[in-house]
Amino acid sequence: MFIIKRGPIISIIGLVLVIVSLSIASSVVPSNISEINNFSNSLFEEMFNEMTNEIQIMPGDSTYFSYSTFSSDVPLLWGIRIIDYQPGDKLSIKVSNIFGDDYGDFIQNDPILFEMLDISQSDTLNLEIKNIGTRNVNVIAMFSEDPDNFDPLSNSDTSTMNTVLILAFSGFFLILGIIISVIGTIVILVDLKNNQGNKRSY
Repeated sequence: MFIIKRGPIISIIGLVLVIVSLSIASSVVPSNISEINNFSNSLFEEMFNEMTNEIQIMPGDSTYFSYSTFSSDVPLLWGIRIIDYQPGDKLSIKVSNIFGDDYGDFIQNDPILFEMLDISQSDTLNLEIKNIGTRNVNVIAMFSEDPDNFDPLSNSDTSTMNTVLILAFSGFFLILGIIISVIGTIVILVDLKNNQGNKRSY
């Protein structure tokens, strides 16, 4: 009897692990738009050295953000985030310094754009952001100087670290549960085949 029942038991164990993993994930994932925005804001605040205030840009208009680097020969990670993004939102971004040197032109069609720049010496970067979409958008700029040495995940007290650990824990159990469920299903099929073979032999 044990051989016949082992497949369902294994499948149930896998299903329980999947349910537990989804419950763990749902405990840290926000359930409404307001909570999602607050959650993402807190994560970005821990990922970047500096975040600007939210600025609204009307279609065809431009706004400017500036950031002064403090070190030389370090990378600068910068990003632009469109708050309450909707399909069709589009930004044109031009990056230069106070001397007029061009660091590149970028088009943003997604909620968030990240780019890395190599800064050879202390400099002040200017970001000209133009709204080339059809509706008003609210944007913020984010900067992280020398991001390789700015690691919020190394601090176990941050919500970023806590959230990543919980989601990693949940993901591990989800994968494990799926694998166990598949094994259980295979065992059920094998046992059914063997059971039918035993009946025919009688």
